[in-house]
Amino acid sequence: MTPLTRPSRTLVAGGVVATLLAASACSGDDHKQQSSASATPTTPSSSSSSSPAAKRTPDPLFGGKFSRNAVVAVKIDDTANGRPQRNIDKADVVYIEEVEGGLTRLVGVFHSSLPTVASVRSTRAADPELVSQYGKVAFVASGGAKVPLRYLDRSYLKTTINDRGGPGFQRTGDKPAPYNLSANLAVVAKALKAPGARDVGFSWSASTSQLKGASSGTRVETRVGGTAVEFRYNRKTHRYVRYIDGQAQRTASGALVATPNVLVQFCKVVPFRADTDVNGNPNQFTNTVGSGKVVLFRDGKRVGGTWKRAKTNAGTTLLDGKGKKLVFRPGGTWVVLTKNGQQLAS
Repeated sequence: MTPLTRPSRTLVAGGVVATLLAASACSGDDHKQQSSASATPTTPSSSSSSSPAAKRTPDPLFGGKFSRNAVVAVKIDDTANGRPQRNIDKADVVYIEEVEGGLTRLVGVFHSSLPTVASVRSTRAADPELVSQYGKVAFVASGGAKVPLRYLDRSYLKTTINDRGGPGFQRTGDKPAPYNLSANLAVVAKALKAPGARDVGFSWSASTSQLKGASSGTRVETRVGGTAVEFRYNRKTHRYVRYIDGQAQRTASGALVATPNVLVQFCKVVPFRADTDVNGNPNQFTNTVGSGKVVLFRDGKRVGGTWKRAKTNAGTTLLDGKGKKLVFRPGGTWVVLTKNGQQLAS
């Protein structure tokens, strides 16, 4: 598939000029660990439109009655040290993404409710590209390395960073640092005057007409980096429960972590060597501008299709194999951002 290209930007840090060529393209039907190529992210211009969606039903981010709430995205831990997370089940959209050392983190997009969320962690370079499709919304993180923070500062997102003394943060007593940071999203939304929701590409309906002839999809099994990702369908609740090491995942309050939809999105994922951990593992940059394949799991069925996103401040077009919009069951979704070529079982 021919790559989509984006204009280059030049960043200057400590006298070193790093030219970032933003060529993003994704294709393939499965995902796994890859590649020695360099990441090529860009950030949107501050002139991009981020006006909220017009008042309507359903809400563009979860499919229920339209909400006037702001949109707040949060970087959340996804390791054993950070679990159980607090109120991750209240997010309308959750992205699972690869970071460094084969680990994953989450980006939760909250809109229908704005609870207190934990464990909040640091930003990565790909976050501005991923989140900017929602508009000039609030983005919450604990901190970040120099280059990822520079990317975030160049974006048009409204950010609050704990390490910079941003509003809404508090340390909890249930975990040691750095896994004990929470953020009150209602406080964040008010302080940052975050905007409401706009259409980013999800279509919602309880109708199952698109599922006629679809193959069974009661189990989602794949990997993001070195981390196994699994969801199992519960026919009584019409929701996919997330499983980790064979156990159903629960939040800090004991609620099951479950969703009506799981979208597996196959992407180009490349090392981002400007940000490495203490063991020398580079962060992985997931390109969400470009195009590629998706598989939607809903109502115990799976529907294959494609995704396409032309630029950073645009939403994502999601189509089935017949070129019609993929239709999600109302109630939100988890999006598994996987690497091209990784195996997907169901």
